[in-house]
Amino acid sequence: MAQLTISEVARQVGLRPSAIRYYEQMKILPAAQRMSGQRRYDVTAVHQLAVLRRAQEVGFTLDEIRQLFFGFRKSTPLSTRWRMIAERKQAELDAQLTRIQTMKDLLKRLQTNCHCETVHECGAGILQRGFSTPPQHRRPTIR
Repeated sequence: MAQLTISEVARQVGLRPSAIRYYEQMKILPAAQRMSGQRRYDVTAVHQLAVLRRAQEVGFTLDEIRQLFFGFRKSTPLSTRWRMIAERKQAELDAQLTRIQTMKDLLKRLQTNCHCETVHECGAGILQRGFSTPPQHRRPTIR
């Protein structure tokens, strides 16, 4: 099997050599064989790094990628691993979307309902109504 240098592997998968060394250090990529002190990889490392890059592109953390590679029985097909981890990630993303929508709603309410003139006035209103209640601060008095 052809032995590739770290630079050749990096070029093929669009990573820096330092990233490949980091993945080895984090035990996401198996340690490379050494020839005359230089790391040498076979094509399986290139393929594993391609999967790693795709997983990162869709938002998986390094811990989740480690789980994808090593958190299942060896007999578990990668397609099954992807489905299981993707299901968890989708649930996580749905929860994030809910939090983001809640934040957007709060920002809209702040834009339209807050008429406070000072931080003190605003803080007192928040404490009076509670943190989960939409802001309904006083309207400015017209003089």
